[in-house]
Amino acid sequence: MPVLRQGSSGPEVTRLQQKLDELGFSPGAFDGKFGTGTKAAVLAFQRCAGMLGDGVAGPRTLTALGLAEDDSLPSAIPGVTVAIVARIFPNTPRRNISTHLPHVLGGLKERQLVDKPMVIMALATIRAETEAFVPIDEGISRYNTSPVGHPFDLYDNRADLGNQGPPDGEVFRGRGFIQLTGRHNYERHGTALGLGTQLLDNPELANDPDIAAKLLASFLKNREREIKEALLDRNFKQARKLVNGGSHGLTRFTEAYRIGEGLIG
Repeated sequence: MPVLRQGSSGPEVTRLQQKLDELGFSPGAFDGKFGTGTKAAVLAFQRCAGMLGDGVAGPRTLTALGLAEDDSLPSAIPGVTVAIVARIFPNTPRRNISTHLPHVLGGLKERQLVDKPMVIMALATIRAETEAFVPIDEGISRYNTSPVGHPFDLYDNRADLGNQGPPDGEVFRGRGFIQLTGRHNYERHGTALGLGTQLLDNPELANDPDIAAKLLASFLKNREREIKEALLDRNFKQARKLVNGGSHGLTRFTEAYRIGEGLIG
């Protein structure tokens, strides 16, 4: 079935309305017109099922309703070219984009983050974290290093990051496209990538382009629903916070996301 949303009409909408009603989410009349009543019923079903509540009957919602067998989301990746990404990153050497974009798109495909909002989210995150489109180490700043302390001493005892005291702050400082930070994240996402303890034993691997791209995708996948909810509300600050924990790079992030929306189909 095609994606059904407010304004859609036809027999597919009628079947959707009937199915929603069967499950106790009345859309009103079975008139084959996707109006406000049908949208409200779809939203109610999505929330009941623990899904993203966008009121759109896409592949995942239709599959959950038993009206489709393939819950794969339409992929925006074929339209993501070096030329387009260069417009999202106006201050970045194109060679960096050419070198690393295939890794980033490969990582997103592997985690099935191929729909437009998440592809743009990934690119906007890179723009905020490492505008040069290159995996990098976190720099020393007042947020991670005290005036008289050793580098990254303010991270050493961050139990929320899984750090266990010196030298964890410096060893597990931010790295990669997403600035993966803290012992806990290195362990969790290293395991998710099938690396075992390799990332804990050799944290510099987080700057390997292929691994950095996979770490970016792994991190975003874990927060996919919350990120999409924030983006639906146009709450870019919250979307950024879900990744960064704060608002660092918010201006670059927001600019990149809005440019990407207009360029990526």
